[in-house]
Amino acid sequence: MPTSSASTTDSARPAPGGVQSLERAFDLLERMADAGGEVGLSELSASSGLPLPTIHRLMRTLVACGYVRQQPNRRYALGPRLIRLGESASRLLGTWARPHLARLVEETGETANMALLDGDEVVYVAQVPSKHSMRMFTEVGRRVLPHTTGVGKALLADVPPEEVRALLRRTGMPAATDKTLTTPDGFLAALEEVRRQGYAIDDNEQEIGVRCLAVSVPDSPTAAAISISGPAGRVTEEATERIVPVLRQVAAELSETLRNSTATSTS
Repeated sequence: MPTSSASTTDSARPAPGGVQSLERAFDLLERMADAGGEVGLSELSASSGLPLPTIHRLMRTLVACGYVRQQPNRRYALGPRLIRLGESASRLLGTWARPHLARLVEETGETANMALLDGDEVVYVAQVPSKHSMRMFTEVGRRVLPHTTGVGKALLADVPPEEVRALLRRTGMPAATDKTLTTPDGFLAALEEVRRQGYAIDDNEQEIGVRCLAVSVPDSPTAAAISISGPAGRVTEEATERIVPVLRQVAAELSETLRNSTATSTS
């Protein structure tokens, strides 16, 4: 899930062998990201359970390092220095994902993508193109709004409805095509369908003539989803029955790769 799972108790108690101030600082950064990137100290105190003086001290350090900046309205926003870290991490995720996406292309015949939820947007971090002459192409690094995509639905399916509504209020719901969902109730109903069937569909909602099937990557260290996309004439209902099990299997294998890579890098 893209939201922080740290509880008030968790944020105040360091993990075995951890450095409490470092863990608290990262917890605050994640809470800022969950809140849309800008918060006040009182909001951070309420959500984390930490006293204001502690939060103020940590934020002062993060500001000095460039990872947070203080706005003219005295609120705090995520800083530009995080961009370099995020871009490097996205490239690594893309490297780890590419062999799995290549297998997806081999077994489905369609272009395979991996995407993350970055703040309020979906960002594509890896792609392996189909071998068909008529194929879909999405530039790695492209950002789109979640309500227009299959990966966006897969990423938000398990997020509490009130948090989804808050995200949609921040982004708005502009139509990319006449098939795009443009109401919060309609989008929440689509997320319910994703939970029921275990996969998400973009049916001409981002681009007319294109259908996408997407699933989330279970237990990913950051909210991630993979998808295939192709012409609506090839990604039919019949093809969906064949493709979805492959998507789920590849997502499970990618999840294991990401967990093993994370464990190796921290050992």
